[in-house]
Amino acid sequence: IGPEQYDLVSNYFYTRVWAAPATLASYALMGWFFGMQNAIIPLVLTISVNVVNIGLSFFFVSVWGMDVDGVALGTVIAQYFGLLLGILLFYRYYGYLLPKLQKAALVNWKKLKAFLQLNADIFLRTFLLTFAFGFFYSQSNSGGAVILAVNVILLQLINWMSYGVDGFAFASESLVGKYKGAGNEEKTRRAIKLSFAWGMALALVYSIVYGFFGTPLLYVFTDQSHIIEAAEPFLIWTALFPLLGTPCYIWDGIFIGLTASRSMRNTMLLAFVLFMGSYYLFLVNYGNNGLWLSLLVFVVARGIAQQVFYWRKGLLLN
Repeated sequence: IGPEQYDLVSNYFYTRVWAAPATLASYALMGWFFGMQNAIIPLVLTISVNVVNIGLSFFFVSVWGMDVDGVALGTVIAQYFGLLLGILLFYRYYGYLLPKLQKAALVNWKKLKAFLQLNADIFLRTFLLTFAFGFFYSQSNSGGAVILAVNVILLQLINWMSYGVDGFAFASESLVGKYKGAGNEEKTRRAIKLSFAWGMALALVYSIVYGFFGTPLLYVFTDQSHIIEAAEPFLIWTALFPLLGTPCYIWDGIFIGLTASRSMRNTMLLAFVLFMGSYYLFLVNYGNNGLWLSLLVFVVARGIAQQVFYWRKGLLLN
C-alpha cells in the first residue's frame, strides 16, 4: 500500500473506530427493544442515525472542507447520538422495569449457554459478512489511491441504504418472532410480506435517487474533481445495489425472528464461496467493475439462497 492510500485509509479508520463502543451498546439496546416486541423505537433510531450521519457528513465535507475523515467523523457522532437517543427512549418507556432486574436472571448459565449456541451461527454469519466487505476494501487498494477513494465513497452510499432498509429488517425480527412464538402463522406470513413490501419500496427510492442524483451526492464526500470523475462510471452499481441487495437484508431479519440461525449461517457460507469465486473470475477482465459485480453477486446469492430455504421449509426453518 502506498503512502497516499495508507493516509486515506488510516485517517478514516482511526476516526471511524471511535464509533465502536456506541455501536455495540446500541446493538444491546436494539435487542432489548426487539425483545419487548417494540419495532417502532428501533426504526426511529435507525432513521435518526441515518439522517444525522448524512447531515453531518455533508456539513463536515462541504462546509468545513474535510475529506474522508469528515465522513468518518459524521458517522461517529451519529452513532453516539443514536445511543443517547436510545437510552432516553429506554428510560422513557421502560425505566419502571429497572428496579425489577435480578442478578440471578443475568447469570443463569444454562439459558446463557443456549443463547451462546444460537449466536455462534449468527457470529459466523456476521464474520463472513464483515470479511467480505473488508476484502472489498482491501482489493480496492490494488486499483490505486483514486479507485480506493472512489470505492470508499460509493460504499458510504451503500451504507446509507443499509441504514434505512435495516429498519424494516429489525422490525421483521420483532414482528416475525412475536407471531411465530404465539403460533399465529397467518400473522407471521403477513409480517413477512409487509416487511418485503415496505423494504423494497424504500429500496426503489434509494435506487432512483442514486441513479438520477448520484453525481451531486458525490460532492457530499469530496470536492476533488478527479475523484468525482473517476467515481461516475461506477455509480450504476449504487443504483442496482438497493433493489438487488435489499432482499437479503430483509431475509436476515426474518430468519432471526424465526430463530433460523443455522439456515442463516448456511446461506451465508454459500454466498461467500460464490463471492470469492466471482471475484477471481471477474476481476481479471473487468477491473473495478468486476470487484463491484462480485459484491453484487454476494448479496444477490444470499437473497436467493434464503428465498429457496424459505420455500423449502417455510416457518419451520432452523
